[in-house]
Amino acid sequence: MDESNDLSRILSAIAAGAKGSDEALLATVYEELRALARANMAKEPAGATLQPTALVNEAWLRLASPGASFENRAHFFGAAARAMRRILVERARARGRKKRGGGREKETLVDVAAETGSDAIDLVALDEALAKLETIDRRKSDVVHLRYFDGLSLEETADLLGVSLATVKSDWSFARAWLLREMSGE
Repeated sequence: MDESNDLSRILSAIAAGAKGSDEALLATVYEELRALARANMAKEPAGATLQPTALVNEAWLRLASPGASFENRAHFFGAAARAMRRILVERARARGRKKRGGGREKETLVDVAAETGSDAIDLVALDEALAKLETIDRRKSDVVHLRYFDGLSLEETADLLGVSLATVKSDWSFARAWLLREMSGE
């Protein structure tokens, strides 16, 4: 809880425009951001040229833009996960991947706990489906971001979103099924 209080204090200082607070924020969250980047990079195809450190650096540039402010830990890490997802999606599009996998076998969005490190999910299709889900139900979209991109447990996700564990389980189950259906074009 002390770490969360430190982060809240730093986020408040940033909102107030205190000098040096950006550097304090980076020092406080850097290792967590690297872990988040490693989790995201594990989902990338073998031979990816982007390294976790570079992904953190690119995401940080987006997060530390002038005028950026974050309400709390969940808001900050949600924004970080979204920034990393956008970077990876942009890179996937730049590599010229075709929509829906470019001839690759269809892959499923598996439970984070059962992730085996197999081939990556088509990030472009996932991004499009997540954007659509976000317009329908923001909380379910947030659950996917926190579970899949941040790699948080069900309990951690419930804690960060301030909802019950049962709600997160329900949202996660619904979102996975909805995304699979959406990505398969059914």
